[in-house]
Amino acid sequence: MSIRLTVTATTWVTPVVRRVHFRSDDLSAFAGSVQTDRYVKIVFPKPGVEYPEPLDIRSLRGTLPPEHMPDVRTYTAIFPDLDAGTVAIDFVLHGDEGVAGPWAARAQPGDTLLVNGPGGGYRPDPEADWHLLVGDESAMPAITAALDVLDPSATARVVLLVDRPGYEPVLPLPANGTVTHVYRSDVVGDETEGLLVRALRAMEWPDGRVHAFVHGEAQETMHGLRPLLLKEHGLARDQVSVSGYWRRGRTEDGFRAWKSELAQAEAS
Repeated sequence: MSIRLTVTATTWVTPVVRRVHFRSDDLSAFAGSVQTDRYVKIVFPKPGVEYPEPLDIRSLRGTLPPEHMPDVRTYTAIFPDLDAGTVAIDFVLHGDEGVAGPWAARAQPGDTLLVNGPGGGYRPDPEADWHLLVGDESAMPAITAALDVLDPSATARVVLLVDRPGYEPVLPLPANGTVTHVYRSDVVGDETEGLLVRALRAMEWPDGRVHAFVHGEAQETMHGLRPLLLKEHGLARDQVSVSGYWRRGRTEDGFRAWKSELAQAEAS
């Protein structure tokens, strides 16, 4: 279902993460969405190309040249309020790189976006003894949303990768929650082990059954963090939501192609 969102305001979460606040006349698509990693597909029409209304990506496939197809980017939608018709999306800014970041950097009240969704697959298990939330800026919105729905007495451990000191977000931690910040600026020389992997290995684990949400750059997440959790710590698969949100050196289109190739290789 396509949803038209109108910008109402923008705020800075960190020096490189801009939160864009939206309003919509109809957020009914979110009515059944209880996942805290809920995501939408943002549609960015190509400049100079005329599209039919309403804009339907599926109907355009096979009818438009690939270079005329809109760009589609996946982002976490946070704090949807159906009664107020409001929702927010956090964008990581990388200068003029990409499509979504430059749009968010210029966003002003009255600007509009067309999104499809939401989807999602994770919500903190209220029966878990404690919660582990690990990621970088791409996972920050979903981590924020997960923390926001935890019981105030819940135990949570957050490990968050950011650029440098001063780039940490304010997170809605429960009373028994702590956050460990890991900084890219701490990398020295030719260190090869992932910063999040090392931080997680050094962390003292609370007692009891953990429910983990671990997302971020695909290489470190899938080849470093996933085996650490499943093999070294022996967690069951239903205790872990783990996936890559992006791949270093690839656009989202390239990342989707890489994931498809990986899935085919694992299936063969």
